[in-house]
Order: sequence, then C-alpha cells, then structure tokens
Amino acid sequence: MADKKDWPIEEEEDNRNLNYIAPVQKSLEEIRQLDKDDESLVKYKQTLLGRETLTSDPTACNVQVTRLTLLCDTAPQPITMNLTDDLEALKKKIFSLKEGVTYRLKIHFKVNREIVAGLRYHQVTSRKGMQVSKATYMVGSYGPKEEEYEFLCPTDEAPKGLMSRGNYQVKSCFIDDDKNAYLEWDWNFNITKDWKE
Repeated sequence: MADKKDWPIEEEEDNRNLNYIAPVQKSLEEIRQLDKDDESLVKYKQTLLGRETLTSDPTACNVQVTRLTLLCDTAPQPITMNLTDDLEALKKKIFSLKEGVTYRLKIHFKVNREIVAGLRYHQVTSRKGMQVSKATYMVGSYGPKEEEYEFLCPTDEAPKGLMSRGNYQVKSCFIDDDKNAYLEWDWNFNITKDWKE
C-alpha cells in the first residue's frame, strides 16, 4: 500500500474535539458469541451477519474490489474495468466517453472475513497535470458474504465542449474508516465528440 502522504486526496478532518473513543475491534466470531442466551439478539445478528463463518482464503485481502463499471444509457455498451487483472496494463488503457453524457459508476467488491466499517471510494481526476475534480462517496459498512456487493455512485455528467475534449487521468482508491486502502489504481479516459471516436 502507498504512503498516505502520496495520495492526492486530503482527508477533511473535523476540527472539533468530540472526545470520541472508538470501541475495541472484535472479530466476527466474537460478536456472534456475545449474548448467545438472548434469542432475539441472536436472530438479529444472524440477519445482519449471516449464520455461518465463511471459509475464505486467509491470505486474501478482507475487502477485494473486483470491478468498476461506467453505466451510461446512451453508451453502446457498459465500460467495465476488471480490477483483479494487471493494474499497470489498466493504466495504459484509455476508455472513451462522449462529451456531455450523464453516467454512473458501479463498484463491485467482496468482503471476505471480518466486518468492514465506513468504506469510501475516492477519485481525483486530472488533465494535463492539473487537478480538475475530486469526489468522495460513502459506500458504507458491510459484513462478509459469498456474493459480491455492488455500490452505485450518484449520477455525474461528462464535461462538454471543444475545450473539454481530450485525455483525463484518474486516481481511484477504496478505503475504510481505519485508513486501510484496499485498492488504489490509475485509469484514463478520453472525452470525445461521439462514442465512435
């Protein structure tokens, strides 16, 4: 993982002293074992956490980001990035986006072993070495399960006009409340006059 000083997004910290002390972290199994004599609480925890402990690869990251998909109603097809492949090769690939279209990003990820709190997706977009936009989306907190989760970002609009056309570089990061960066990757897109360019 990269040093956080190298990451171009500054965390916006609250300057007020809230005297908040985070609780001691407990494993999923420890949470399941708490209050096991309280039937209603056991049922509630089963609803939230599932009944069984998943047997996942202990060497795998607790949160695995698998895909980022750009959804646009007018696009010939969804634009999908496989984030389990070579990220250096992804950095060299350029996606095309028609100017002025509205689109949404969909993030696919898996939680393997323990509950993860406060997942966020950060994105910094630059053009010709200058930052043009920065976005942070709160994804939420999730427990482990076999299936992938999906998170849909709010609708955004691609820049439009002759001056906005060209290549953009994006730095993306998937991070949690404890500042664990699960995946950081770079990708590029071109704003074009038409989808076929």
